[in-house]
Amino acid sequence: MSNPIYAIPDIHGQRAMLEEALARIDHDGGRDAKVVFLGDYVDRGPDSRGVIELLMEGQAAGRNWTILRGNHDQLFLDFLDTGKIHNARFSNPDYTWLHERLGGAATLASYGVLASEARPNHAEATAAVPDAHRAWLSGLPYYLELGELLFVHAGIIPDLPLGHQPHEDLIWIRGTFLDHPAPHPWLVVHGHTALKRPQHFGNRIDLDGGAGWGRPLCPAVFEGRNCWLLTASGRVALPAP
Repeated sequence: MSNPIYAIPDIHGQRAMLEEALARIDHDGGRDAKVVFLGDYVDRGPDSRGVIELLMEGQAAGRNWTILRGNHDQLFLDFLDTGKIHNARFSNPDYTWLHERLGGAATLASYGVLASEARPNHAEATAAVPDAHRAWLSGLPYYLELGELLFVHAGIIPDLPLGHQPHEDLIWIRGTFLDHPAPHPWLVVHGHTALKRPQHFGNRIDLDGGAGWGRPLCPAVFEGRNCWLLTASGRVALPAP
């Protein structure tokens, strides 16, 4: 039997949900379990700062965690670095990172900064967010390849070698990846596209059940290509279609 690998999808500022997900993993696999976080730690939820601090503390304590980069983490970093609130990848060109749907204002509020599209408060934000948080965000990797599994935030361009995948697509892609029916070299485990519940599509598994919209955050465990969701009552198989 393969050593279990655990995955936690998009958290979006929901620290209490993250703590519960980690408790389920600890109960199933112990504190030394390998855990992969699929990105999007910030925005929308009430405690983005608390999520980042919990993840940083876990890494500093030597937890066996790999913490991947999501598009919302990049949006937060872009704002801190440049003040940018627009992005060509937004589904609506009228949106900004500080629009209610994107949720950037909630992230800044967790650092004690009130911001809006009309008043981004960039200078106050850069003063309030610790340099260590910015450095941590800037160092997050884009993917993790583990045998038959590829963990990534959004997905991949089908049939393109992993080393040639643009970073932007790894954290933003949808259509060409989601619509691709053929097998990939790995079972791709991702988040980014929120569903009502995690779902297995055969060549990929989307674990984002919508914690950013108040739905449950459900961690998963993999043994080889077999996947189970970790629920309050234990493992529940997530079979291929």
